[in-house]
Amino acid sequence: MIPAISYKAKRINFKEKAFKKTLALSAIIVVVILIAIFLTLLINSFPSLKAIGFKFFYQTTWDPVSDRYGALPFLVGTLLTSFLALVISTPFSIAVAIFLGEYYKKGPVAEIFKNIVDLLAGIPSVIYGFWGLFVLVPLVRELEMKLHVPPYGVGIFTSSVILAIMILPFSVTLSRQVISMVPSHLKEAAYSLGATRHEVITKIIIPYTKSGLFAGLLLALGRALGETMAVTMLIGNTHDLPTGIFSPGNTMASVIANEFTEATGRIYTSALIEMGLFLFVVATIINIIGKQIIKRFTLE
Repeated sequence: MIPAISYKAKRINFKEKAFKKTLALSAIIVVVILIAIFLTLLINSFPSLKAIGFKFFYQTTWDPVSDRYGALPFLVGTLLTSFLALVISTPFSIAVAIFLGEYYKKGPVAEIFKNIVDLLAGIPSVIYGFWGLFVLVPLVRELEMKLHVPPYGVGIFTSSVILAIMILPFSVTLSRQVISMVPSHLKEAAYSLGATRHEVITKIIIPYTKSGLFAGLLLALGRALGETMAVTMLIGNTHDLPTGIFSPGNTMASVIANEFTEATGRIYTSALIEMGLFLFVVATIINIIGKQIIKRFTLE
């Protein structure tokens, strides 16, 4: 009987070790892939880095015919669309997160809204782009006519609105998780002192979760910076420096999507890859900062 038990224990121990090594190998593969992507972008960016240098980020002329590459219009377009989308989506994301994290934590209402948020996150980017073209562009064009600005319809503002809708599920999910981590004894103590629900939210929940909410917004910003298809369909795709939020523009991601397949010159291809490298580094830094803030918040 004892040898049989010993054999079974050894077999279980072998399976446990094999499972642990498989998990470790999977984690190592993910890290290797991440490093390989970075090195590939960096190596292929060397011709542009060597030929153009730091001028690449502050020159405004993008002319592949004469081999002049300045990414400032695309950098400005990326920052404008991303931060404007964050400004538009923040009030709605925090409001929905409070609604689901404080008012309706469980029950059919909570399930319906959570499913809707998950559904919004799963809609392909190109579908958002089509919806923007057929619904949002005419509405923005009417607004521009009332404001007496050129009625392009497409532009920075239009792409920012669609981008705000796209990052909304991401920020709502993170914000709701942070709000649900508020210790119940803090809220109960406030209620016992006669505080209203509004006072508990504004004076207990928001101050307690502000670092976590900020981290969620940072991660949503990282998501917005790299969005491509919907923004490409709605931003206007012009190489000129944007003069306002209603003017057409371009982002780094949209330029890469539009021009990479037709790029022929060595410097031209390398300049596009350099923009991809810049987006990769910025998105990685933002995600690391956001994760660290959330990790610090959960340990407090």
